[in-house]
Amino acid sequence: MDISLNFLQPGQIVSLEHGDRNLYAEVIQFVVSRQLCWVRPLLMVSFIQESLLVTDLRDSSDLLWPANLFRPALDTEVISLLSQVLAKEPKSEPDSAAKQQLNQFIHQLWQAYQDSAEGYPGGTGVQT
Repeated sequence: MDISLNFLQPGQIVSLEHGDRNLYAEVIQFVVSRQLCWVRPLLMVSFIQESLLVTDLRDSSDLLWPANLFRPALDTEVISLLSQVLAKEPKSEPDSAAKQQLNQFIHQLWQAYQDSAEGYPGGTGVQT
């Protein structure tokens, strides 16, 4: 995926996809020198037997992730999902099940990224 600098702007909603799950996050900053994107997770959508399970991730930790793995989230896919999450008050205590889901998703995505010879399509691996 070819990421242009115009795409990764603060406030932009982006998606990371892996298997039957999509993580939607808000771009905080694009780190040009390292081609990394600092994002704040908003929600995760799991596709389970032709239905959607939406998990609120607003109280989870920010991520610093390779920019080439993100795609822009389309307004039509995000608006109804965000309205479901934003209509609820954030929980007063962190949701450990939601954080565990996020951690599992990130671990699986990272493993797939590392197992791929060139990284994900369009990627050349992570530069450190």
